[in-house]
Formats: sequence, C-alpha cells, structure tokens
Amino acid sequence: MTAQDIIRHLHLTPHPEGGYYRETYRAAQTLATAEGHTRHLSTAIYYLLENEDKSHFHRIKSDELWFFHQGQPLEIILLTDGQPTRLVLGSDLANGELPQAVIPANTWFAAHLQHSAGYALVSCTVAPGFDFADFELAERAALVAEFPQAAELVEQFT
Repeated sequence: MTAQDIIRHLHLTPHPEGGYYRETYRAAQTLATAEGHTRHLSTAIYYLLENEDKSHFHRIKSDELWFFHQGQPLEIILLTDGQPTRLVLGSDLANGELPQAVIPANTWFAAHLQHSAGYALVSCTVAPGFDFADFELAERAALVAEFPQAAELVEQFT
C-alpha cells in the first residue's frame, strides 16, 4: 500500500502539527487535572508522516507513547536539558531502532522520516487523554531563545 492508500483506508485527516491522523480511542472515564480541568483517562490515534512531512516542534501536558507499525524509520527529536535527543522508531532493532518510545509531558518534540522518503505509520497514546487545550505549537523565536544550541533544528522544525 502507498501512504495515500493508508490515509484513505484509515480515514486520516491533516493534523495541525503536520502529517495525518485519526483518533481511534477516547476513554469514557475522566479525571480532574491539577489545573481543575477534566480529561479523559487516555486517548489513541493513528498518525502518518509521508516523505518530507514533519511533525513540527510542539508539546503537550501529558506523557505520550509512540508505537511503530510500518514503513520507514521515524526520527523523533526531543529538546531536553538544553540538548536535542534523537530516538528512531522502526523495526530494525539490531540497528538501534525502537518499536515504541515515550515522550515525557511538557517536552518539546518534533518528528520526521529519517530518510525523507516513503511513509511511517505509528500510533500514539496519551494519558491523561489528549485535549487540544493542552497542545502548544512552538514559536520559532521563543524556542531558539530557550534552546540556542539547537537553533538550526528549531528553524528546520518550526
């Protein structure tokens, strides 16, 4: 299947951070957050990046787990402790690729295909569940000011 076949079969739509997605699960149970908001216990989505698509730097207020399904290796770049950390999701375990990764809450991160060709299909789960009110897309100037040593990456992914 091509990326466009998968997008059509899974009914994916464009995501504001880049790529395509569809929510597949939202727990019926809810909880109150420390800020006094109500969130579902967990959510899950399919997420697909194709060719030179990027998931631009963003962060959310919950932990997010990424699970690789198929396609090309997907690189996730996290900005933590002032330094970029790179994780590669894929099926080549002997080459250091991971079948899943955890993005800690409030961590700036971005993603792209490691070789900018083909596609990667992953799932993402968030707990407490995802809510766009907890989503922050990075502003380039502010992120460069916070991580000047990663200015080139920030410019590439904002």
